[in-house]
Amino acid sequence: MSETSTPYTPASTSTTVAGNETVSLADEIKKYKTKELIDFLHKEEDLELEPEDYDIIEKERINGRTFFKITKEELERHGMKLGPATALVEFAKECKEKKLRSFSSYKTKKELSEVLEKYGIVSGDITRIPQFIPPTHTINESAPEFKLCIDDILRRIKNMGPVVDSNEAMRCEYISTILHTAVSILGDLVITPQANIIGEENTGRVDYAIKKIISEMLEEIICITEGKQNQATMGICQNLLQCRSACDMNINMSKKKRKADDAFDPDYDYVYGIVSTALK
Repeated sequence: MSETSTPYTPASTSTTVAGNETVSLADEIKKYKTKELIDFLHKEEDLELEPEDYDIIEKERINGRTFFKITKEELERHGMKLGPATALVEFAKECKEKKLRSFSSYKTKKELSEVLEKYGIVSGDITRIPQFIPPTHTINESAPEFKLCIDDILRRIKNMGPVVDSNEAMRCEYISTILHTAVSILGDLVITPQANIIGEENTGRVDYAIKKIISEMLEEIICITEGKQNQATMGICQNLLQCRSACDMNINMSKKKRKADDAFDPDYDYVYGIVSTALK
């Protein structure tokens, strides 16, 4: 199991994709249901939307597809003020122009080398990525969470066979068990499988995002986990981009976060990445 970390440096807004090509932000927003659209807009602090604005979106059942068809006049007719109505329509236009590339599209040796070079690794050697020593956490082997983890792994081996020679989907079954156990032991965290990550330059679904829930509408990503059958170099390069994009999302809510009573320590400035084959 390999770990990477990405510095938390400023950026701005963006989207989500599952394919392997460059798409517009609008293409991805069109897939959103009403709740997903509202969650997405909550992260765009520059819009300065108020609860009553989100109520209108929910009441009128505006989803990702209809979002790009509504006009300022229609929003105002349903009770939205001029300012937010104008901001939403202008934002929709910007989304149509915004182009993003999916994480999974980085596959060739040249592309992977370019990603590493962007982060200062000019040789293409992943072993030269700056390492850190994660803190240890003592586990009580008699704890119920630990016993459940072992029992679940043994049950999966019985049902699916050993990890060796298994495909990526099967490996993720084992990775999921280990992650859920770790989160249960640590507490105050949640796991989102197949999470949509929206970055400044890249986007896509990640296998697992581990988050700190700050409030009903605010969450902070602290770790992105990528499961791979093999091809560790590709996994680490994609994970670097995933962590960078997760940082972008965290930055978009940073001002709101500082207003929350139980927000993270202000010194928190990293998103951690884990790339695993379930064997290592």
